[in-house]
Amino acid sequence: MIIDTLENHQIYHPLHPRVAIALQHLATTDFSQVEPGSYPIEGKDIFAIVNDYETVSRETESFEVHRAYIDVQFVVSGDEEFGYLPLTHQSPSRPYETEHDYAEFDYHTNADNASFVQLKAGMFALFFPGDMHMPGTGETAKKVRKVVIKVKL
Repeated sequence: MIIDTLENHQIYHPLHPRVAIALQHLATTDFSQVEPGSYPIEGKDIFAIVNDYETVSRETESFEVHRAYIDVQFVVSGDEEFGYLPLTHQSPSRPYETEHDYAEFDYHTNADNASFVQLKAGMFALFFPGDMHMPGTGETAKKVRKVVIKVKL
């Protein structure tokens, strides 16, 4: 997992050519003017999902993990907290689904080992396979606009 502000995006371009494209896309697009939805950047290899939502209590959510894609999550407006812990030997509550590149892990089973971090407007997080994460939470409901760019490995 990596957390930083978008103004530092170029530091992370050497990680992977597609990560560089995703971060550059975030830096050059005004997502406050883009309608919610899914947008291809490079077909199924890189695509953006624009979401508007309200944060929810972490007790109602689950951790997630991906295998085929890196998540680049960028907060356009508002702020949220997200949970994080490394995937080691935890058992999923919902097994991995290849079609959706997604497995789910129970919050209550994993809460004691998790860290929660605030992600504010202008900040991004990169979640790699092996990074269990729980986005979109907060102590009180707040409106958030976030872009998730899925980057295929």
